[in-house]
Amino acid sequence: MEINEIRQAFTEKRFRYTKHSLEQRINRHISSEEIEQAILNGEIIEDYPSDKYGPSCLVYGKTKEDRSLHIQVAFFPIISIVTVYEPNADRWINNKIRR
Repeated sequence: MEINEIRQAFTEKRFRYTKHSLEQRINRHISSEEIEQAILNGEIIEDYPSDKYGPSCLVYGKTKEDRSLHIQVAFFPIISIVTVYEPNADRWINNKIRR
C-alpha cells in the first residue's frame, strides 16, 4: 500500500482505530486530529508485510504544532490504526531510522 492510499482513506473517513490504538492515543494524549495531520503529511518509513496483524506499515509525520508521531497502519479489509506514539530519540535517528 502506498501513502497516498492511506491519505485517501483518511480524507474519506474510511479507517478505524483498534482498541489498542484508542487506549494508546488516550494514554499518550494524542488527538485524532493530530493523527490525521501526521498521516496527511507523513511518509511510510517501515513496511511490515508479515506482521501479526497482517500487512502493515509505520508512518512518520508531524502535526501542525510540529509534534512528531509514529502511526502503525494495518491493511485489514479497512485501513486500521494499530498504535500511535511519539518516537523516542534514544531509539530513532531523526525519527525515521531505528538505532
